[in-house]
Amino acid sequence: MKTTGPATKGLRLIPFRGLRYVPERVGSLAAVTSPPYDVVVRPDGLHHLESADPHNIVRLILPQAATAADRHRQAASTLRRWLTEGVLAPDPEPALYVYEQRRGDLLQRGVIGALALSAPAEGVVLPHEDVMPDIVEDRAALMRATATNLEPLLLTYRGEDGPAEPTTGTTAVIERTALREPLLSTTTEDGFCHRLWSVTDPAELAEIESDLADRQALIADGHHRWATYLRLREEHPASDAGPWAYGLVLLVDTARHPLQVRAIHRLLHGLPVADALAALEAVPGSFRVRTLEGTLPEAVKALSDAVNSDAGEGAGIGANNAFLLAGDGRFHLIDRPDAALLARTVPADRPAEWRALDATVLHSTLLDHIWKIPDAPEHISYIHDTEAVVEQAERHGSTAVLLHPVREEVVRELARQAVTMPRKSTSFGPKPATGLVLRSLADG
Repeated sequence: MKTTGPATKGLRLIPFRGLRYVPERVGSLAAVTSPPYDVVVRPDGLHHLESADPHNIVRLILPQAATAADRHRQAASTLRRWLTEGVLAPDPEPALYVYEQRRGDLLQRGVIGALALSAPAEGVVLPHEDVMPDIVEDRAALMRATATNLEPLLLTYRGEDGPAEPTTGTTAVIERTALREPLLSTTTEDGFCHRLWSVTDPAELAEIESDLADRQALIADGHHRWATYLRLREEHPASDAGPWAYGLVLLVDTARHPLQVRAIHRLLHGLPVADALAALEAVPGSFRVRTLEGTLPEAVKALSDAVNSDAGEGAGIGANNAFLLAGDGRFHLIDRPDAALLARTVPADRPAEWRALDATVLHSTLLDHIWKIPDAPEHISYIHDTEAVVEQAERHGSTAVLLHPVREEVVRELARQAVTMPRKSTSFGPKPATGLVLRSLADG
């Protein structure tokens, strides 16, 4: 995407001295990596990563201690110890890093660097989701304590369409670099092969700089970390050209490598499915409710069919909103919300595309109006994995609300209008593995 609107500049991605694991000091590179911090939500997943290797990156991004302050101090202490012991070490010179993820037919390549920070109003980096202040505060405290960008955000931009191989620009540098011997190569247990290269040649760095100078990016994953970057930049006003004015990102050209978009599901603590259904019945005609027979994949297919049906053709906002409730051993499809109910509960000061989002209807109509559940961590958890959210709901007598993914073009169009979606509306992927390259803010 080229910059438009009020933007006066494009993307500025600069090299940095990557902080990376020393292979000889760890069991394996795969054993020290982790998914992004907000994907590791189950205690068993956290414990699995901690036990994979004593130096797994999860001990930095999700340290375990009695209080938040203790957790952040522990992460900083662990990082200092690993640096002293030579478990982590900086690369000898600043570089941009070409990063590849491959599994079967899926191939994604991008470039990792330190991106100059910009406010949303500048129109250079576009957010598409709201953020939760408590998460931003936690990530900011962790980043202050460690003085390190521990994991890259995932940002996308739109390069040049067309079948021809690019001869210049960022994508051309990436493709040339991928023909060389990588700095590292490892396969994680999810089946993805990860490879990383460094780009230090001044001519290639200049080629990337020139290509990105008038481009615009969409935050695909990492809204809370981007908000954290901006907050910490405000705390270091004298460092406009210093390390706090930049943040670690992975940039992917989606004209070349389209991302997958998945939904993020909700786990409603303390709300049994029976109570959720009873609350719907107490508002006659609010939604159509059907109990489904069959397996989870079959229920998810029914949800997809309901969302993608043609019931909404000419029927207005709400005709295709649908959700799947689980937690009592069965699946309950709720769809066809009452138009008058939506008119009363969904804010009318936003574009029609925003008002029609499943996440909008879920939060405005179901959570706020019918179930009266505050959007706070003690009441709602956000879980990416479909099987995990259902299992958690059944284990704890709670309600899982499964959503269908939003189309990427809807996300981009709302972002271009500077309209943010409800928090945790989308999950773009594949996400970069955490632990392959870090950025020290103390290094300048």
